[in-house]
Amino acid sequence: MNRLGRSGVEVSPLGFGAAGIGNLFTPVDDEQAHEAVHAAWERGIRYFDTAPHYGLGRSERRLGAALRAYDRGAYTVSTKVGRRLEPADGTGDDLASGFAVPAGHRRVWDFSADGIRRTLEASLDRLGLDRVDVVYLHDPDDHAEQAFREGYPALEKLRSEGVVGAIGAGMNQAQMLTRFVRDTDVDVVLCAGRYTLLDQSAAAGLLPEAVSRGVSVVIGGAFNSGLLADPAPGATYDYTRAPERLLDRALRLKEVAGRHGITLRAAALAFCAAHPAVASVLAGARSAAEAHDCAEQFATPVPPAFWRELRATALLPPEEPS
Repeated sequence: MNRLGRSGVEVSPLGFGAAGIGNLFTPVDDEQAHEAVHAAWERGIRYFDTAPHYGLGRSERRLGAALRAYDRGAYTVSTKVGRRLEPADGTGDDLASGFAVPAGHRRVWDFSADGIRRTLEASLDRLGLDRVDVVYLHDPDDHAEQAFREGYPALEKLRSEGVVGAIGAGMNQAQMLTRFVRDTDVDVVLCAGRYTLLDQSAAAGLLPEAVSRGVSVVIGGAFNSGLLADPAPGATYDYTRAPERLLDRALRLKEVAGRHGITLRAAALAFCAAHPAVASVLAGARSAAEAHDCAEQFATPVPPAFWRELRATALLPPEEPS
């Protein structure tokens, strides 16, 4: 287990990303979702990350139900604030936001102090828990002023009150996360998709800054939403269809991995975990088979010759750790 910053919260090196059990892209039934969580537990995963955004609360409800089988002191849960869920009268589904669920609620951006507390209280209710261990400000990209002026101080107060153990921000970009690391007292930041075999933009500022300031980094999107898991025509990159240039690069990476007797999935996870700033790598799973596979890939040793070939062929910058 790895400690998050200076907090007392610990996370397993491999974490369970629960967007998939919130019906990301395609439906998952309750039994399949519960089996995915239980399989992750069997493989030693003790860190579980969710958010109200994931399936309009479905991910939180399913994760909480599955975790009730285990001792609360044995696992770490993180959720996110910044999007409040309000009942909606609309019909149809939520696929425009990426989730195959009925559109029974709508998301309301709210990084106010009151909104933070209300959102967290609703998350606790859905999870069936009296506390969560980590709370992230979720995607404050277009709400920076309110997030820094109101949202972050609200999280800091919750931490000082002992309501949560660690606080941070989670985003699909590195620049604003670097600002959180420099200008606030966060314990951890969750960086999705910006430190992978296809995108190392977090390496320039965020990761070294986190190391120097003692802030932990959790990496999400190790597979860039699918492309690095199974590069093929039609694969997704950052939740949209992958551009041809990135598909070609991913296929080259897969070819090199195959020559060295490993999968691209194993290499993608190992790359993320190798940086000294990184406390945990989140891997999404929507079934027991996927959870078992993620654990298998994470445990697979990647030969040094693989990394040397990536650097020699400019598929990986020479300075990246691995």
